Amino acid sequence: MGNCQAIDSATLVIQHPNGRVDKLYSPVSAKQIMKINPGHYVALLLTTTMYSAAAAAKNNGGLNNSTTPLRVTRIKLLRPTDTLALGHVYRLVTSQEVMKGLLAKKQAKMQQQQPENISSDFEAQIRENTELDKTKQVKQERQRSRNNSGVSKSRGWQPSLKAISEAGS
Repeated sequence: MGNCQAIDSATLVIQHPNGRVDKLYSPVSAKQIMKINPGHYVALLLTTTMYSAAAAAKNNGGLNNSTTPLRVTRIKLLRPTDTLALGHVYRLVTSQEVMKGLLAKKQAKMQQQQPENISSDFEAQIRENTELDKTKQVKQERQRSRNNSGVSKSRGWQPSLKAISEAGS
């Protein structure tokens, strides 16, 4: 009777979307599980957190009026080359759910970066304008120095002579 925990750590649990649970007693590759269940990905169950209805309503600004607790589960998608280890719980996730999650993650990232991009674009434009102003100033100073040196140093006409070779006898 005291070996119940030993049996649980020696099993690999796979949860299906329809609620069915498979228990395996040896490590298996994610590729094999995906081959058996086409259209599904294998995900490692990381954490499951239960929130009370009051905490969920507080976080959502009071929008959730239900009395049922809210369950938040974090998962990590596995590559086909990964091996499912004993003692862990895995879940099969449909490809539609994966695409929906990736799209939501991408949109959240874009919203996060959008204000930063506007300010960074503005800063880059300011830097570019200041660099252009500096180059204009340098060019104007060069022209002034050329004009001033030309006035103080007047060049006279100098003949250009070519070398003449002498023919020996």
